[in-house]
Amino acid sequence: MESKLQELKTRLTEIDDLESAASLLHWDQTTYMPPGGASARARQMATLNRLAHEKFTDPAVGELLEALRDYEESLPHDSDEASLIRVTRHAYEKAAKVPPAFMAELHSHGSESYQVWTKARPDNDFGAVQPYLEKTLDLSRQFADFFPGYAQIADPLIDFPDEGMTVSIIRPLFATLREQLVPIVQAIADAPPVDDSCLHQTFPEAQQLAFGTDVIKRFGYDFERGRQDKTHHPFATKFSLGDVRITTRSREDDLSEALFSTMHEAGHGMYEQGICMDFEGTPLANGTSAGVHESQSRLWENIVGRSRGFWRFFYPKLQSTFPDQLRRVPMETFYRAINKVERSLIRTDADEVTYNLHVMLRFDLELDLLEGTLAVSELPDAWRERFQADFGIVPPDDRDGVLQDVHWYAGTIGGCFQGYTLGNILNAQFFETALNAHPEITSEIEAGEFGTLHGWLKENIYQHGSKYTAPELIERVTGGPLRIEPYIRYLRSKYGELYPL
Repeated sequence: MESKLQELKTRLTEIDDLESAASLLHWDQTTYMPPGGASARARQMATLNRLAHEKFTDPAVGELLEALRDYEESLPHDSDEASLIRVTRHAYEKAAKVPPAFMAELHSHGSESYQVWTKARPDNDFGAVQPYLEKTLDLSRQFADFFPGYAQIADPLIDFPDEGMTVSIIRPLFATLREQLVPIVQAIADAPPVDDSCLHQTFPEAQQLAFGTDVIKRFGYDFERGRQDKTHHPFATKFSLGDVRITTRSREDDLSEALFSTMHEAGHGMYEQGICMDFEGTPLANGTSAGVHESQSRLWENIVGRSRGFWRFFYPKLQSTFPDQLRRVPMETFYRAINKVERSLIRTDADEVTYNLHVMLRFDLELDLLEGTLAVSELPDAWRERFQADFGIVPPDDRDGVLQDVHWYAGTIGGCFQGYTLGNILNAQFFETALNAHPEITSEIEAGEFGTLHGWLKENIYQHGSKYTAPELIERVTGGPLRIEPYIRYLRSKYGELYPL
Protein backbone atom coordinates (compact mmCIF):
# COMPACT_ATOMS: atom_id res chain seq x y z
CA MET A 1 0.00 0.00 0.00
CA GLU A 2 2.83 2.41 0.73
CA SER A 3 4.24 1.92 -2.76
CA LYS A 4 0.81 2.55 -4.30
CA LEU A 5 0.41 5.68 -2.18
CA GLN A 6 3.81 6.88 -3.34
CA GLU A 7 2.86 6.23 -6.96
CA LEU A 8 -0.29 8.27 -6.44
CA LYS A 9 1.74 11.14 -4.94
CA THR A 10 4.17 11.04 -7.89
CA ARG A 11 1.30 11.30 -10.36
CA LEU A 12 -0.33 14.11 -8.36
CA THR A 13 2.91 16.08 -8.26
CA GLU A 14 3.24 15.90 -12.06
CA ILE A 15 -0.33 17.15 -12.39
CA ASP A 16 0.35 19.94 -9.93
CA ASP A 17 3.42 20.95 -11.93
CA LEU A 18 1.29 21.37 -15.05
CA GLU A 19 -1.40 23.31 -13.20
CA SER A 20 1.21 25.55 -11.58
CA ALA A 21 2.77 26.27 -14.97
CA ALA A 22 -0.67 27.26 -16.25
CA SER A 23 -1.14 29.50 -13.19
CA LEU A 24 2.19 31.15 -13.87
CA LEU A 25 1.15 31.89 -17.44
CA HIS A 26 -2.12 33.38 -16.15
CA TRP A 27 -0.27 35.52 -13.61
CA ASP A 28 2.03 36.79 -16.37
CA GLN A 29 -0.95 37.56 -18.60
CA THR A 30 -2.55 39.71 -15.91
CA THR A 31 0.64 41.53 -14.92
CA TYR A 32 3.35 41.87 -17.60
CA MET A 33 2.33 40.15 -20.84
CA PRO A 34 2.05 42.45 -23.88
CA PRO A 35 -1.41 42.40 -25.55
CA GLY A 36 0.08 40.78 -28.63
CA GLY A 37 0.63 37.57 -26.70
CA ALA A 38 -3.06 36.98 -26.01
CA SER A 39 -3.90 34.42 -28.70
CA ALA A 40 -0.80 32.31 -28.09
CA ARG A 41 -1.33 32.54 -24.32
CA ALA A 42 -4.87 31.20 -24.69
CA ARG A 43 -3.52 28.21 -26.63
CA GLN A 44 -0.70 27.60 -24.15
CA MET A 45 -3.00 27.66 -21.14
CA ALA A 46 -5.51 25.41 -22.88
CA THR A 47 -2.74 22.90 -23.65
CA LEU A 48 -1.45 22.81 -20.08
CA ASN A 49 -4.90 22.53 -18.54
CA ARG A 50 -5.90 19.80 -20.98
CA LEU A 51 -2.77 17.80 -20.19
CA ALA A 52 -3.31 18.22 -16.43
CA HIS A 53 -6.93 17.13 -16.76
CA GLU A 54 -6.00 14.12 -18.91
CA LYS A 55 -3.36 13.01 -16.42
CA PHE A 56 -5.72 13.42 -13.46
CA THR A 57 -8.60 11.56 -15.08
CA ASP A 58 -6.38 8.73 -16.34
CA PRO A 59 -8.07 5.42 -15.37
CA ALA A 60 -4.77 4.43 -13.71
CA VAL A 61 -5.41 7.13 -11.08
CA GLY A 62 -8.85 5.69 -10.43
CA GLU A 63 -7.37 2.20 -10.11
CA LEU A 64 -4.81 3.43 -7.58
CA LEU A 65 -7.51 5.12 -5.54
CA GLU A 66 -9.62 1.98 -5.56
CA ALA A 67 -6.64 -0.15 -4.53
CA LEU A 68 -6.03 2.23 -1.63
CA ARG A 69 -9.62 2.20 -0.37
CA ASP A 70 -9.14 -0.46 2.32
CA TYR A 71 -5.88 1.17 3.40
CA GLU A 72 -7.63 4.52 3.73
CA GLU A 73 -10.41 3.00 5.84
CA SER A 74 -7.86 1.40 8.18
CA LEU A 75 -6.39 4.83 9.03
CA PRO A 76 -7.78 7.58 11.28
CA HIS A 77 -10.14 9.80 9.26
CA ASP A 78 -8.06 12.94 9.75
CA SER A 79 -4.65 11.39 9.17
CA ASP A 80 -2.69 13.00 6.33
CA GLU A 81 -2.66 9.79 4.30
CA ALA A 82 -6.38 9.05 4.64
CA SER A 83 -7.20 12.67 3.92
CA LEU A 84 -5.06 12.71 0.79
CA ILE A 85 -6.75 9.58 -0.59
CA ARG A 86 -10.25 10.79 0.35
CA VAL A 87 -9.85 14.31 -1.04
CA THR A 88 -8.16 13.06 -4.22
CA ARG A 89 -10.89 10.46 -4.82
CA HIS A 90 -13.61 13.08 -4.45
CA ALA A 91 -11.84 15.41 -6.89
CA TYR A 92 -11.14 12.55 -9.30
CA GLU A 93 -14.76 11.43 -9.39
CA LYS A 94 -15.89 14.95 -10.26
CA ALA A 95 -13.12 15.65 -12.77
CA ALA A 96 -13.66 12.33 -14.56
CA LYS A 97 -17.10 13.51 -15.62
CA VAL A 98 -15.64 16.41 -17.64
CA PRO A 99 -13.92 15.63 -20.99
CA PRO A 100 -10.36 16.99 -21.36
CA ALA A 101 -11.26 18.66 -24.67
CA PHE A 102 -13.97 20.65 -22.91
CA MET A 103 -11.56 21.79 -20.20
CA ALA A 104 -9.13 22.95 -22.90
CA GLU A 105 -11.89 24.91 -24.63
CA LEU A 106 -13.06 26.44 -21.34
CA HIS A 107 -9.58 27.68 -20.40
CA SER A 108 -8.75 28.88 -23.90
CA HIS A 109 -11.97 30.83 -24.09
CA GLY A 110 -11.45 32.29 -20.61
CA SER A 111 -8.03 33.58 -21.58
CA GLU A 112 -9.32 35.16 -24.80
CA SER A 113 -12.32 36.66 -23.04
CA TYR A 114 -10.16 38.15 -20.30
CA GLN A 115 -7.97 39.95 -22.82
CA VAL A 116 -11.03 41.47 -24.53
CA TRP A 117 -12.41 42.55 -21.14
CA THR A 118 -9.20 44.41 -20.20
CA LYS A 119 -9.91 46.75 -23.13
CA ALA A 120 -13.71 46.67 -23.07
CA ARG A 121 -14.02 47.87 -19.49
CA PRO A 122 -12.00 51.10 -19.78
CA ASP A 123 -13.64 51.71 -23.16
CA ASN A 124 -17.12 51.18 -21.64
CA ASP A 125 -17.82 48.76 -24.48
CA PHE A 126 -20.09 45.91 -23.38
CA GLY A 127 -20.78 45.10 -27.02
CA ALA A 128 -17.16 44.06 -27.53
CA VAL A 129 -17.31 41.42 -24.85
CA GLN A 130 -20.96 40.37 -25.25
CA PRO A 131 -20.32 37.52 -27.72
CA TYR A 132 -17.59 36.18 -25.45
CA LEU A 133 -19.95 36.30 -22.48
CA GLU A 134 -22.61 34.49 -24.48
CA LYS A 135 -20.14 31.70 -25.16
CA THR A 136 -19.12 31.69 -21.48
CA LEU A 137 -22.78 31.18 -20.55
CA ASP A 138 -23.08 28.33 -23.03
CA LEU A 139 -19.92 26.69 -21.69
CA SER A 140 -21.12 27.15 -18.11
CA ARG A 141 -24.37 25.36 -18.89
CA GLN A 142 -22.47 22.58 -20.63
CA PHE A 143 -20.25 22.22 -17.58
CA ALA A 144 -23.25 21.88 -15.27
CA ASP A 145 -24.75 19.24 -17.55
CA PHE A 146 -21.78 16.96 -16.96
CA PHE A 147 -23.27 16.53 -13.47
CA PRO A 148 -26.87 15.36 -14.04
CA GLY A 149 -29.36 15.19 -11.22
CA TYR A 150 -28.83 18.69 -9.88
CA ALA A 151 -31.79 20.55 -8.34
CA GLN A 152 -30.61 23.90 -9.75
CA ILE A 153 -28.35 24.36 -12.76
CA ALA A 154 -25.97 26.51 -10.67
CA ASP A 155 -25.45 23.78 -8.06
CA PRO A 156 -22.56 21.95 -9.82
CA LEU A 157 -20.83 25.27 -10.50
CA ILE A 158 -21.19 26.32 -6.86
CA ASP A 159 -20.03 22.95 -5.56
CA PHE A 160 -16.55 23.24 -7.07
CA PRO A 161 -15.44 26.33 -5.10
CA ASP A 162 -17.79 25.78 -2.14
CA GLU A 163 -18.35 22.06 -1.78
CA GLY A 164 -21.67 21.13 -0.24
CA MET A 165 -23.26 24.53 -0.90
CA THR A 166 -26.33 24.68 -3.14
CA VAL A 167 -28.82 27.29 -4.29
CA SER A 168 -31.34 25.87 -1.80
CA ILE A 169 -28.89 26.55 1.06
CA ILE A 170 -27.55 29.90 -0.11
CA ARG A 171 -30.85 31.57 -1.01
CA PRO A 172 -32.40 31.37 2.48
CA LEU A 173 -29.06 32.24 4.08
CA PHE A 174 -28.81 35.35 1.92
CA ALA A 175 -32.45 36.20 2.58
CA THR A 176 -31.90 36.06 6.35
CA LEU A 177 -28.78 38.18 6.07
CA ARG A 178 -30.58 40.66 3.85
CA GLU A 179 -33.34 41.07 6.46
CA GLN A 180 -30.67 42.03 9.00
CA LEU A 181 -28.69 44.30 6.69
CA VAL A 182 -31.40 46.39 5.05
CA PRO A 183 -32.51 48.16 8.27
CA ILE A 184 -28.87 48.91 9.12
CA VAL A 185 -28.25 50.34 5.65
CA GLN A 186 -31.43 52.40 5.85
CA ALA A 187 -30.55 53.80 9.29
CA ILE A 188 -27.11 54.80 8.05
CA ALA A 189 -28.50 56.32 4.85
CA ASP A 190 -30.70 58.58 6.96
CA ALA A 191 -27.69 59.84 8.96
CA PRO A 192 -25.56 62.83 7.93
CA PRO A 193 -22.94 61.75 5.36
CA VAL A 194 -19.37 61.11 6.48
CA ASP A 195 -16.67 63.33 5.00
CA ASP A 196 -14.07 61.11 3.33
CA SER A 197 -12.33 63.86 1.36
CA CYS A 198 -9.09 63.12 3.22
CA LEU A 199 -8.80 59.90 1.18
CA HIS A 200 -9.20 61.68 -2.16
CA GLN A 201 -6.11 63.82 -2.44
CA THR A 202 -2.96 63.09 -4.42
CA PHE A 203 -1.05 60.15 -2.96
CA PRO A 204 1.99 59.05 -5.04
CA GLU A 205 1.80 55.39 -5.93
CA ALA A 206 5.31 54.45 -4.80
CA GLN A 207 4.67 55.61 -1.23
CA GLN A 208 1.28 53.88 -1.18
CA LEU A 209 2.79 50.55 -2.21
CA ALA A 210 5.70 50.88 0.23
CA PHE A 211 3.34 51.56 3.13
CA GLY A 212 1.15 48.60 2.21
CA THR A 213 4.19 46.36 1.99
CA ASP A 214 5.25 47.33 5.50
CA VAL A 215 1.76 46.55 6.82
CA ILE A 216 1.53 43.05 5.35
CA LYS A 217 5.07 42.20 6.42
CA ARG A 218 3.92 42.92 9.96
CA PHE A 219 0.84 40.75 9.38
CA GLY A 220 3.14 37.86 8.52
CA TYR A 221 3.10 37.70 4.71
CA ASP A 222 6.47 36.19 3.80
CA PHE A 223 8.23 38.00 0.94
CA GLU A 224 10.85 35.24 0.85
CA ARG A 225 8.02 33.06 -0.47
CA GLY A 226 5.98 35.69 -2.25
CA ARG A 227 5.91 39.00 -4.10
CA GLN A 228 3.44 41.72 -5.09
CA ASP A 229 2.75 43.13 -8.54
CA LYS A 230 0.14 45.37 -10.16
CA THR A 231 -2.83 44.13 -12.20
CA HIS A 232 -6.27 45.16 -13.48
CA HIS A 233 -8.19 43.17 -10.86
CA PRO A 234 -6.25 42.10 -7.72
CA PHE A 235 -5.84 38.40 -6.92
CA ALA A 236 -3.54 35.94 -5.17
CA THR A 237 -2.02 32.88 -6.81
CA LYS A 238 0.15 29.94 -5.78
CA PHE A 239 2.79 28.19 -7.90
CA SER A 240 4.07 26.22 -4.90
CA LEU A 241 3.91 26.58 -1.14
CA GLY A 242 7.21 28.41 -1.47
CA ASP A 243 5.90 30.82 -4.14
CA VAL A 244 2.59 32.45 -3.25
CA ARG A 245 2.13 35.78 -5.03
CA ILE A 246 -0.31 38.64 -4.64
CA THR A 247 -1.32 41.56 -6.84
CA THR A 248 -2.84 44.97 -6.22
CA ARG A 249 -3.95 48.08 -8.08
CA SER A 250 -3.67 51.72 -7.10
CA ARG A 251 -5.14 55.12 -7.78
CA GLU A 252 -3.25 58.23 -6.83
CA ASP A 253 -6.52 60.01 -6.05
CA ASP A 254 -7.79 57.29 -3.69
CA LEU A 255 -5.62 56.17 -0.78
CA SER A 256 -7.83 53.20 0.09
CA GLU A 257 -7.60 51.36 -3.25
CA ALA A 258 -4.09 49.91 -3.02
CA LEU A 259 -3.95 49.77 0.77
CA PHE A 260 -6.97 47.59 1.35
CA SER A 261 -6.46 45.51 -1.81
CA THR A 262 -2.97 44.72 -0.52
CA MET A 263 -4.27 43.69 2.91
CA HIS A 264 -7.02 41.61 1.30
CA GLU A 265 -4.76 39.66 -1.03
CA ALA A 266 -2.16 39.20 1.71
CA GLY A 267 -4.87 37.42 3.70
CA HIS A 268 -5.26 34.96 0.84
CA GLY A 269 -1.50 34.67 0.48
CA MET A 270 -0.83 33.98 4.18
CA TYR A 271 -3.43 31.21 4.10
CA GLU A 272 -1.58 29.45 1.28
CA GLN A 273 1.85 30.13 2.82
CA GLY A 274 0.63 28.58 6.08
CA ILE A 275 -0.37 25.21 4.61
CA CYS A 276 1.64 22.24 5.88
CA MET A 277 4.69 21.82 3.62
CA ASP A 278 4.17 18.05 3.60
CA PHE A 279 1.15 18.64 1.37
CA GLU A 280 3.23 20.21 -1.41
CA GLY A 281 2.23 19.00 -4.87
CA THR A 282 -1.01 17.33 -3.75
CA PRO A 283 -4.69 18.35 -3.66
CA LEU A 284 -4.31 18.97 0.09
CA ALA A 285 -2.11 22.02 -0.64
CA ASN A 286 -5.10 24.29 -1.23
CA GLY A 287 -7.58 26.22 0.86
CA THR A 288 -10.69 24.46 2.07
CA SER A 289 -13.22 26.42 0.00
CA ALA A 290 -13.78 29.80 -1.61
CA GLY A 291 -15.80 30.90 1.42
CA VAL A 292 -13.13 29.92 3.95
CA HIS A 293 -10.44 31.48 1.77
CA GLU A 294 -12.40 34.70 1.53
CA SER A 295 -12.88 34.72 5.29
CA GLN A 296 -9.13 35.10 5.67
CA SER A 297 -8.75 37.95 3.22
CA ARG A 298 -11.72 39.83 4.66
CA LEU A 299 -10.54 39.23 8.23
CA TRP A 300 -7.19 40.92 7.60
CA GLU A 301 -8.63 43.64 5.35
CA ASN A 302 -11.65 44.60 7.46
CA ILE A 303 -11.77 43.21 10.98
CA VAL A 304 -8.08 44.02 11.48
CA GLY A 305 -7.24 46.60 8.81
CA ARG A 306 -10.26 48.85 9.30
CA SER A 307 -10.28 48.65 13.11
CA ARG A 308 -9.68 51.63 15.35
CA GLY A 309 -6.99 49.76 17.28
CA PHE A 310 -5.04 49.02 14.09
CA TRP A 311 -4.95 52.70 13.15
CA ARG A 312 -3.93 53.84 16.62
CA PHE A 313 -0.62 52.21 15.74
CA PHE A 314 -0.41 52.80 11.99
CA TYR A 315 -1.96 56.23 11.52
CA PRO A 316 1.06 58.19 12.80
CA LYS A 317 3.17 56.19 10.33
CA LEU A 318 0.74 56.98 7.53
CA GLN A 319 0.85 60.66 8.44
CA SER A 320 4.66 60.52 8.27
CA THR A 321 4.41 58.93 4.82
CA PHE A 322 1.98 61.60 3.57
CA PRO A 323 2.57 64.63 5.81
CA ASP A 324 1.21 67.25 3.41
CA GLN A 325 -2.00 65.33 2.90
CA LEU A 326 -2.72 63.99 6.42
CA ARG A 327 -0.87 65.90 9.13
CA ARG A 328 -3.92 68.10 9.82
CA VAL A 329 -6.41 65.20 9.59
CA PRO A 330 -7.31 63.74 13.02
CA MET A 331 -7.20 59.97 13.33
CA GLU A 332 -10.92 59.80 14.13
CA THR A 333 -11.70 61.64 10.89
CA PHE A 334 -9.55 59.19 8.94
CA TYR A 335 -11.07 56.19 10.78
CA ARG A 336 -14.59 57.34 9.92
CA ALA A 337 -13.56 57.94 6.32
CA ILE A 338 -12.22 54.41 5.76
CA ASN A 339 -15.39 53.00 7.36
CA LYS A 340 -17.81 55.26 5.52
CA VAL A 341 -21.03 53.48 4.60
CA GLU A 342 -22.71 54.57 1.40
CA ARG A 343 -24.61 53.19 -1.52
CA SER A 344 -21.76 52.90 -4.00
CA LEU A 345 -21.23 51.49 -7.48
CA ILE A 346 -18.14 49.28 -7.14
CA ARG A 347 -18.19 45.99 -5.23
CA THR A 348 -14.47 45.92 -4.46
CA ASP A 349 -14.68 49.44 -3.02
CA ALA A 350 -17.87 48.78 -1.05
CA ASP A 351 -18.02 49.15 2.71
CA GLU A 352 -18.61 46.22 5.05
CA VAL A 353 -22.32 46.95 5.49
CA THR A 354 -23.39 47.24 1.83
CA TYR A 355 -20.83 44.81 0.36
CA ASN A 356 -23.06 41.76 0.62
CA LEU A 357 -25.85 43.49 -1.30
CA HIS A 358 -23.41 43.67 -4.23
CA VAL A 359 -22.77 39.93 -3.94
CA MET A 360 -26.46 39.04 -3.74
CA LEU A 361 -27.19 41.09 -6.87
CA ARG A 362 -24.56 39.17 -8.83
CA PHE A 363 -25.64 35.81 -7.42
CA ASP A 364 -29.23 36.38 -8.50
CA LEU A 365 -28.24 37.60 -11.97
CA GLU A 366 -26.06 34.50 -12.42
CA LEU A 367 -29.04 32.29 -11.64
CA ASP A 368 -31.24 34.21 -14.09
CA LEU A 369 -28.64 33.82 -16.85
CA LEU A 370 -28.13 30.11 -16.23
CA GLU A 371 -31.85 29.40 -15.97
CA GLY A 372 -32.54 31.25 -19.23
CA THR A 373 -34.82 33.92 -17.80
CA LEU A 374 -32.26 36.60 -18.68
CA ALA A 375 -30.32 36.93 -21.96
CA VAL A 376 -26.77 38.25 -22.03
CA SER A 377 -27.94 41.11 -24.26
CA GLU A 378 -30.38 42.12 -21.48
CA LEU A 379 -27.77 41.98 -18.72
CA PRO A 380 -26.68 45.67 -18.69
CA ASP A 381 -30.29 46.87 -18.35
CA ALA A 382 -31.08 44.20 -15.75
CA TRP A 383 -28.00 45.27 -13.80
CA ARG A 384 -29.09 48.91 -13.80
CA GLU A 385 -32.66 48.06 -12.77
CA ARG A 386 -31.56 45.79 -9.94
CA PHE A 387 -28.94 48.28 -8.79
CA GLN A 388 -31.51 51.05 -8.59
CA ALA A 389 -33.87 48.78 -6.65
CA ASP A 390 -31.18 47.68 -4.17
CA PHE A 391 -29.07 50.82 -3.82
CA GLY A 392 -31.25 53.69 -5.01
CA ILE A 393 -28.63 54.76 -7.56
CA VAL A 394 -28.07 53.94 -11.22
CA PRO A 395 -24.63 53.20 -12.70
CA PRO A 396 -23.81 55.95 -15.21
CA ASP A 397 -22.19 53.45 -17.58
CA ASP A 398 -21.34 49.77 -18.02
CA ARG A 399 -17.73 50.35 -16.99
CA ASP A 400 -18.88 50.84 -13.40
CA GLY A 401 -21.81 48.50 -13.88
CA VAL A 402 -21.87 45.09 -15.50
CA LEU A 403 -18.25 45.28 -16.70
CA GLN A 404 -16.63 45.97 -13.32
CA ASP A 405 -15.91 42.38 -12.17
CA VAL A 406 -13.49 40.15 -14.06
CA HIS A 407 -15.08 36.87 -12.94
CA TRP A 408 -17.64 36.34 -15.72
CA TYR A 409 -15.12 37.43 -18.32
CA ALA A 410 -12.36 35.02 -17.34
CA GLY A 411 -14.09 31.97 -15.88
CA THR A 412 -17.64 30.67 -15.68
CA ILE A 413 -21.03 32.12 -14.90
CA GLY A 414 -22.20 30.50 -11.66
CA GLY A 415 -20.26 29.78 -8.49
CA CYS A 416 -18.29 33.03 -8.77
CA PHE A 417 -19.65 35.24 -6.02
CA GLN A 418 -21.33 33.39 -3.15
CA GLY A 419 -17.94 32.74 -1.51
CA TYR A 420 -17.48 36.45 -0.80
CA THR A 421 -20.51 36.66 1.46
CA LEU A 422 -19.83 33.26 3.01
CA GLY A 423 -16.35 34.62 3.80
CA ASN A 424 -17.78 37.75 5.40
CA ILE A 425 -19.98 35.66 7.66
CA LEU A 426 -17.15 33.30 8.55
CA ASN A 427 -14.49 35.93 9.23
CA ALA A 428 -16.47 37.24 12.20
CA GLN A 429 -17.15 33.73 13.48
CA PHE A 430 -13.46 32.78 13.27
CA PHE A 431 -12.26 36.07 14.80
CA GLU A 432 -14.72 35.83 17.68
CA THR A 433 -13.41 32.33 18.38
CA ALA A 434 -9.80 33.54 18.26
CA LEU A 435 -10.58 36.35 20.72
CA ASN A 436 -12.23 33.91 23.12
CA ALA A 437 -9.01 31.88 23.08
CA HIS A 438 -6.66 34.88 23.15
CA PRO A 439 -8.26 38.10 24.46
CA GLU A 440 -4.86 39.78 24.21
CA ILE A 441 -5.18 39.89 20.41
CA THR A 442 -7.01 43.22 20.66
CA SER A 443 -4.24 44.96 22.58
CA GLU A 444 -1.58 43.38 20.37
CA ILE A 445 -3.25 44.82 17.25
CA GLU A 446 -3.08 48.26 18.89
CA ALA A 447 0.65 47.70 19.35
CA GLY A 448 1.18 46.66 15.73
CA GLU A 449 1.74 43.03 16.72
CA PHE A 450 -0.06 40.24 14.90
CA GLY A 451 1.85 37.10 15.87
CA THR A 452 -0.80 35.66 18.18
CA LEU A 453 -3.62 36.10 15.66
CA HIS A 454 -1.53 34.87 12.73
CA GLY A 455 -0.33 31.91 14.80
CA TRP A 456 -3.86 30.97 15.85
CA LEU A 457 -5.08 31.10 12.26
CA LYS A 458 -2.15 29.02 11.07
CA GLU A 459 -2.67 26.40 13.76
CA ASN A 460 -6.43 26.14 13.38
CA ILE A 461 -7.04 26.88 9.69
CA TYR A 462 -4.02 27.41 7.45
CA GLN A 463 -1.94 24.32 8.14
CA HIS A 464 -4.78 21.92 7.35
CA GLY A 465 -5.05 22.96 3.70
CA SER A 466 -8.02 21.09 2.26
CA LYS A 467 -7.92 18.11 4.64
CA TYR A 468 -11.37 19.05 5.88
CA THR A 469 -14.49 20.20 4.10
CA ALA A 470 -15.67 23.68 5.02
CA PRO A 471 -18.44 22.39 7.36
CA GLU A 472 -15.93 20.05 9.05
CA LEU A 473 -13.39 22.84 9.50
CA ILE A 474 -15.94 25.32 10.83
CA GLU A 475 -17.18 22.78 13.37
CA ARG A 476 -13.63 21.87 14.34
CA VAL A 477 -12.54 25.50 14.81
CA THR A 478 -15.64 27.14 16.28
CA GLY A 479 -17.48 24.21 17.85
CA GLY A 480 -20.56 24.73 15.70
CA PRO A 481 -21.86 25.28 12.16
CA LEU A 482 -21.77 28.42 10.04
CA ARG A 483 -23.74 31.15 11.85
CA ILE A 484 -24.57 34.73 10.86
CA GLU A 485 -24.97 35.96 14.45
CA PRO A 486 -21.26 36.77 15.07
CA TYR A 487 -21.19 38.78 11.84
CA ILE A 488 -24.29 40.78 12.73
CA ARG A 489 -22.92 41.38 16.24
CA TYR A 490 -19.67 42.63 14.74
CA LEU A 491 -21.42 45.02 12.33
CA ARG A 492 -23.82 46.37 14.94
CA SER A 493 -21.05 46.88 17.49
CA LYS A 494 -18.62 48.59 15.12
CA TYR A 495 -21.06 50.69 13.11
CA GLY A 496 -23.27 51.42 16.10
CA GLU A 497 -20.37 53.56 17.35
CA LEU A 498 -20.17 55.40 14.03
CA TYR A 499 -23.84 55.78 13.10
CA PRO A 500 -27.16 56.02 14.99
CA LEU A 501 -28.44 52.50 14.36
